[in-house]
Amino acid sequence: MNKNNILNRSNKLLIIIVLGAFSLGPVAAQDSDQPREPYTINPGDLLEISVWKELDLQRQVLVRPDGAFSFPLSGDIVAEGRTVEDVRQELTRRLATYIPDLVVTVTVAEINGNKIYVIGQVKTPGVFVVNPRVDVIQALSIAGGMTPFAQVNNIKILRRRGSQQRILKFRYSDIIKGDNLEQNVLLEVGDVVLVP
Repeated sequence: MNKNNILNRSNKLLIIIVLGAFSLGPVAAQDSDQPREPYTINPGDLLEISVWKELDLQRQVLVRPDGAFSFPLSGDIVAEGRTVEDVRQELTRRLATYIPDLVVTVTVAEINGNKIYVIGQVKTPGVFVVNPRVDVIQALSIAGGMTPFAQVNNIKILRRRGSQQRILKFRYSDIIKGDNLEQNVLLEVGDVVLVP
């Protein structure tokens, strides 16, 4: 292969790479334009809490089923439905009485509370810990897809808020045609996807 052929191939490759970079630009910009909601803590999550220079105040705490956890000198702190930053600020406020110039760090060590349930005519029904949040199609995929016996146009999402329960309907055939995409909702903690 002569020098001119190598240069021509190199130039073509460079053009493809440059055009590819330009075609990815708007997509990347769209993703970054949409702010992501911060993660909210759920019962079952494991938090790592550390107070700088205080070895006795560095530990992991489990968020109990009631949505709270206990921490020395702070008592019980409700964490469910709050962001990590909210919890950090409350801990800082409560500990400031005892420790001057404190620095508190709170991180989520394990996300165990962000659970959804997929049951019925799917290949692997069960409880799934999801991170980040997923929509109905993604949940069906996580569960291995539907069996040949599934009633794909009669799928229901059961959503409980307090004592109230709602049923959201989902028609798979609409989604694969590109219709009624609004029914492919983001699932919330505790949602049940029921595939009859």
